[in-house]
Amino acid sequence: MARLSTLLFLLLIGMRCVSAADIVLVFGDSLSAGYGIAVNQSWPALLAERLRQGNPPRDLVNASISGETTAGGRSRLPAVLERHHPAVVILALGANDGLRGLPLTESRANLTQMVRAAKTSGARVLLVGMRLPPNYGPEYTRDFSALFSTLARQEKTALLPFLLEPIALDDAAFQADHLHPTAAAQPKILDHVWNSLKPLLKLR
Repeated sequence: MARLSTLLFLLLIGMRCVSAADIVLVFGDSLSAGYGIAVNQSWPALLAERLRQGNPPRDLVNASISGETTAGGRSRLPAVLERHHPAVVILALGANDGLRGLPLTESRANLTQMVRAAKTSGARVLLVGMRLPPNYGPEYTRDFSALFSTLARQEKTALLPFLLEPIALDDAAFQADHLHPTAAAQPKILDHVWNSLKPLLKLR
């Protein structure tokens, strides 16, 4: 009987650890939503599996939406934070602003507000940067890329400068639209994100 009680106690402790696991929130666009591939092949889905196997285990919420802009994200984020109370937010927005040539002052203001909202909620933030093709002009592409590093310094938050860095020069890693990575490229993106995310998780 004592042995059974001990086993039940250990089981309850294990259940408590899993149910109380910190939540990691991925808040991005189509590059994080698994556009053009099976959702379970996307890098956030692969990250979710890695987090579940971690010590302690963690849950992942992927609130990414294809086509999302920083303005759309800014309007959505408060409700998402309130619902999930994440310990870490991976903020991966801005690509659609750049592809549409939107004013960078607006993108910067929206990203700043999202970073501050996440930090105010108690979450640690990993800001994920992007780069644009050169056909958008040297000044705009340069300023767009610099936006993320400048914001990370100002807000004292972690930064991954370029989400697609491991595959950016590999045409075979992209779908026919030359914008979205293939399923085969997702593990490389995951490992790239993981290097910057791991310090925020405070893994044992």
